[in-house]
Amino acid sequence: MKAMQVTGYGGIEMLEEKEVPVPEPKSGEVLIKVKACAINNTEIWMREGAYGQGSQSGWRPEGVQFPRTPGSDITGTVVKTGDRVEPSLEGENVVLFPFTSSGEEGLEHISEDMSFIGSEYDGGYAEYVVWPAELCMPMPLEDFTESAVFSVSGLTAWHMVEQIQIKPGEKVMVTGANGGVGSLNVQIASQVFGAEVIAVVGNLDKAEQLKELGASHVVSYKSDNLDKDILEAAGGPIDAVLDVVGDALFSTSLQVLKKGGRFCTSGSAGGQKTELDFRTLYLKHITMYGSVLGTREEFKKMLKAISEGKLKPVIERTFPLTGAREAQQFFKEAGKLGKIVLLPEGE
Repeated sequence: MKAMQVTGYGGIEMLEEKEVPVPEPKSGEVLIKVKACAINNTEIWMREGAYGQGSQSGWRPEGVQFPRTPGSDITGTVVKTGDRVEPSLEGENVVLFPFTSSGEEGLEHISEDMSFIGSEYDGGYAEYVVWPAELCMPMPLEDFTESAVFSVSGLTAWHMVEQIQIKPGEKVMVTGANGGVGSLNVQIASQVFGAEVIAVVGNLDKAEQLKELGASHVVSYKSDNLDKDILEAAGGPIDAVLDVVGDALFSTSLQVLKKGGRFCTSGSAGGQKTELDFRTLYLKHITMYGSVLGTREEFKKMLKAISEGKLKPVIERTFPLTGAREAQQFFKEAGKLGKIVLLPEGE
């Protein structure tokens, strides 16, 4: 089969087209013909070594074992079943829960042995992938491409909103609101949990589309008076921040939070290190959360919300599988709204 594999840490040249054997499902696993695989920051950072240093960069302490096929937002059709799998699963269209873990229910995402598809396992930048049958869920929508855009970004966003305990009517700022996680933060916080969302983006040309997703206000981080713009939009200090940017908006986030406010981060696209005056933290009684991925129960709740039409797929562009290099480069460009998806069977 055709696969796009990362052959080591480095630049885009480390993502190479290969011909590899079709994997065989082991006991408890199924073989899936990949129909769509959305792109996330995580597979780019995995290739670039951004999760650690050199051989120690990955979701697991030992780092990534190369070559590795990336890709974690996967939909497809079950075409073969291994032992201890109900044969009737063959032919089912599924979306993949993106990691394995021995953690108990509700704590799967923080288990020490959490292992991610596309990092610790070969993922969806390929024509076929194997995965545990119990982690293959029915697709929430009929369309493969539309169903593929939620898995990692949606689970991350859903867990952020639940972890920070957003309540109806609260004023919530979402950074990076035009991205995969950010646009879903906007939708989940507003459409599912009933918050008033202030979306922060670079350019305001996508403002109306973000308002259609549920944002009450859209402001630009390029403003010379961003803190004032946020406070004016919200009518005062805000209750919570859902952040994927990191350093670039960290100071502003703490400044606009009310006393007793909550700050949750799941990304650092705007800088991985920052400065913190602890006095701001304790004098304003701010609670901070680090967050990534989520639980199986949250994944199921998200799929239900998608099937009920509460969350909508937002897709910027699709690429063929062999265009994965171009797709990753496009992913890093500014001004997009929503997800980029690879299609193994072509456009």
